[in-house]
Amino acid sequence: MKTAILLLLLLPLALSAEDKAAPSKEKLAVSTETWTGKKLPAYPSGQPEISILKITIPPGQRLPMHKHPVINAGVVLRGELTVTTDKGEVLHVKAGQPIVEVVNEWHYGANHGTEPVELIVFYAGGKGIPITIPQK
Repeated sequence: MKTAILLLLLLPLALSAEDKAAPSKEKLAVSTETWTGKKLPAYPSGQPEISILKITIPPGQRLPMHKHPVINAGVVLRGELTVTTDKGEVLHVKAGQPIVEVVNEWHYGANHGTEPVELIVFYAGGKGIPITIPQK
């Protein structure tokens, strides 16, 4: 009887231990090329500087034409991003998908959907080097 009572008391502990998920990781991207297939350039010399931006694009809006002189990559958290280069290359990236961005190529991101696009972008640059250059 004591064993049965002990088992009944310990059962909730055992069940809650099973409910807890173990940490996990998922590799989203590994690449030596941008999404257009061009080789990534060498990192700049000098003091490295990492920038991390959260970018939100409202529905029906787009970013201005711009380029990045440094390597950058990101993950779309919400919505669907459409990236278009000045050469007409187009990439659609949905929530949860990564992007290895083009370097030194004119492009823009747009939201053609009905919900905001949210993405996190990591820039591997250097101190004093801009991460984005707008087209004039």
